[in-house]
Amino acid sequence: MNKLLFFAHLKDEAGKESITIDAAGKNVAELKAFVAEQHGMTKLDSAMTAINEEFAEDSDIIQEGDTIAFIPPVSGG
Repeated sequence: MNKLLFFAHLKDEAGKESITIDAAGKNVAELKAFVAEQHGMTKLDSAMTAINEEFAEDSDIIQEGDTIAFIPPVSGG
């Protein structure tokens, strides 16, 4: 199983801070599409993704036990 973490407005959109699903074998792009469809998240495609606290590419494969974080773009001044 894999723990998915949502930050900032993604947490609000998901309605929770984290979920646990079986994502092993999927790449990041496939996982984003799956989570967006299952949880009605419209802004997940623009989020950065980290696997085990390291930024990941859309082609990176998720392994059993990985923790995946979705981090939306931020702006500041």
